[in-house]
Amino acid sequence: MPDIPAFSNTRSMLSTGALRVSDTLGRFELRKILGQGAQSTVWLAFDPRLEREVAIKVMRPGNGSDAQAVAQWLDEARSVGRVKHPNIVPVYEADIQDQQPYLVFEYIAGKTLGEIVKQRGPMNPHEAVALMMDVLDAVAVAHAAGVIHRDLKPSNVLVDSAGRARVMDFGIAARIQDRNQADAVTPSGGTVGYLSPEAANGAAPAPSMDIFSAGVVLAELLMGRPLIEERDPYRAVYRVVHEQLTLPVDVHPDVDDSLRAIVARALARDPGLRFPTARAFLSELELWAKPDATLAPAEIGGSSSTLDFLLRRMRHKSDFPALSDSVVRIQSMATSETESVNSVTNEILKDVALTNKLLRMVNSAHYAHRGSINTVSRAVNLVGFNGIRNMALSLVLLEHMQDKAHAAQLKEEFLRCLMAASIGGELCPVAGEGEEAFIGAMFQNLGRLLVQFYFPEEASQIRSLVQSQREPQTETQASISVLGLSLEDLGLGIAKAWGLPQSMQRCMRKPLGGVPIRAPMDAGERIRWIAMASNEIADVLLHSEQKDVDARVQAVTRKYAPAMGVSSKDVQGATLSARKKLIELAVAMEIRVKPGSAAAKLLTVPDVIIDSIAPERETGGENGLAAFELHATSTAVMDAAGHVPRKDLRVTETLTAGIQDITNAMVEDFKLSDVLRMILETMFRAMHFDHIIFCMRDAKTETMTGRFGLGDGVEVHVKGFKSPLKAPTPDLFAVVCNKGTDTMISDASEPRLAQRLPSWYRTGLNAPTFLLLPLVIKGAPFGLIYADKKQRGSLELDEKELSLLRTLRNQAVMAFKQSN
Repeated sequence: MPDIPAFSNTRSMLSTGALRVSDTLGRFELRKILGQGAQSTVWLAFDPRLEREVAIKVMRPGNGSDAQAVAQWLDEARSVGRVKHPNIVPVYEADIQDQQPYLVFEYIAGKTLGEIVKQRGPMNPHEAVALMMDVLDAVAVAHAAGVIHRDLKPSNVLVDSAGRARVMDFGIAARIQDRNQADAVTPSGGTVGYLSPEAANGAAPAPSMDIFSAGVVLAELLMGRPLIEERDPYRAVYRVVHEQLTLPVDVHPDVDDSLRAIVARALARDPGLRFPTARAFLSELELWAKPDATLAPAEIGGSSSTLDFLLRRMRHKSDFPALSDSVVRIQSMATSETESVNSVTNEILKDVALTNKLLRMVNSAHYAHRGSINTVSRAVNLVGFNGIRNMALSLVLLEHMQDKAHAAQLKEEFLRCLMAASIGGELCPVAGEGEEAFIGAMFQNLGRLLVQFYFPEEASQIRSLVQSQREPQTETQASISVLGLSLEDLGLGIAKAWGLPQSMQRCMRKPLGGVPIRAPMDAGERIRWIAMASNEIADVLLHSEQKDVDARVQAVTRKYAPAMGVSSKDVQGATLSARKKLIELAVAMEIRVKPGSAAAKLLTVPDVIIDSIAPERETGGENGLAAFELHATSTAVMDAAGHVPRKDLRVTETLTAGIQDITNAMVEDFKLSDVLRMILETMFRAMHFDHIIFCMRDAKTETMTGRFGLGDGVEVHVKGFKSPLKAPTPDLFAVVCNKGTDTMISDASEPRLAQRLPSWYRTGLNAPTFLLLPLVIKGAPFGLIYADKKQRGSLELDEKELSLLRTLRNQAVMAFKQSN
């Protein structure tokens, strides 16, 4: 923090003119006053750099204001800035302009508890306790960091769009003093009616003061009016110092003796009789609310009451508030008409892990045809707001679904819903519809995902009822029996709380009635059927024995194909494509599962499915090679001990160093042959290939022919490498070149592949594992990089290695362009 300048003329500077709407403070544009207090004014402002609204608290100096007052404000920023918690409104920065100090906070649209009580009156005890648990969770974290709020009151607690209480305005926050420190902090500030007895008497700040104030706020929520209603502030102070405050008799009938006792202990005049910590206060409220958790939710009331009950329980898990914020923020970015690429980019860049994973997803199979994308700005421009929203929502769901206690089950559920989303997206060729189908199919599982994470015991009960051998129930029946409402209704209720658009909510609800005999004219209705079919196919892939998968996928296909407006072949092709893309998504999202688990089945592409949807292989058709398209292979599955084997870092280092050398060479005058040899040498050394050959198209004969290479005896193989591109029945190399598809063959001895290999290859190189990287300009192949290994299945590529190999190939293409 910079040194504080002299403030000898602070008053004269401030008295020359008040801040007005449209003025600027630092880089911030003032828009309107949100609130005013004795010590400050809070403005709604706009930050043009990050393109977001913020709240700015501007100091209102009184008599004698000087550098010491400003120092206290900046110390407040330091104190609050150190405390990070989802239930605390964060301080972004603090600054001084023209000797005017100000603090910049996150702006949160919502109402304060004071406004809510004034509008609604007394709260239901469960709702009041839930909100106070939010407050105490925040206060406990602040106390642990050595910060006391000292001004807890309803107007300093904001309820956001997710229904979460967020403590704000640590306006007179003070550092807890060391017990051995001789000088006590002189207390100041606070609000009459919420001050503790010892604060009113001038005692040094202590955590017990916040506990008392929290008790007063809880009492006010239950009563619907202030606990101390005195017009005379001196009378109010006298009462709090000399009387034991209690809840009146005429509060909500559901306020039982147990809750009264909790409030009474928080309000004890003697600090030693109160809860020793805010965390202890919170624990008592949790215990009070816990008996309801043991009741069947149906006993609490209707489905609306059950949903409220479940939402309250979820809000008191540390992940759910942060998850809610992320979903609301991402969705608002995607749907806003005023959001720019820059603002969306800045929002994503705040989270380094999200940024890295999102860029890996953009460069995975879903968007690989767009070329390498290395910045979020370019990703947003190319993929669009909705495409980025889909990926970001997938990632935040995964990030908040991390829990060691039942991680395997969560990964299974998440991969299942991501598989459904991928199938749905593949079945909608129109970009906008594909994005809607992707998110709709994924969010049809929202209730199931959240129950598995937040209520694992109830999720287990639901699965047991569904899998019962004696009286199996549908998932909907089981969910209503255990939770009091269906998983679909729970997911929709949360979607409404998050403010997701109506089109998304509609897609989340499964269509009712029989499957129509033709595709609905309404695109939204057709997408609902696609999302439903995609989820049923995902269930088949996850839970069926491998020998039964093909028949069951075909059964689902026959059932839903008319409603989706696609052929059976289209559905099966989309399923295969989605399975392959899921493997890359799992790598990009760093999802690792144990071999042999149910989830691991989703991260493989079995031959039984490939054969059933690619009959062209038997006749030599080009599409039969789709299953061998090159993807990263080595980071999605853990070893038997549950660890991911560490790859030799020298591979990446060698590839990266080679790319740099080639880049440097291409900046200067260069010989094309020299650059091509550097590229082959880099690949050869890094990947430990046995042979690597560079081939070029002979324009006269339309044949891809070997030119030079590296490896034992490679000269003979270079001369023999000849693959006619225009042959009536092109061999495997010609097909790869004509399609321009990076391809890896792990086992060339497989009969259906062996018959596609030319005789000169089988009698010459005859390697079981090889890599093919075609070089294409304007859609036409002009070159090919062939690289092999003698050991079957020995070529494994992680995402980074695959990207670097493709960069080297692209450098070869660029070298040809520059040389011409």
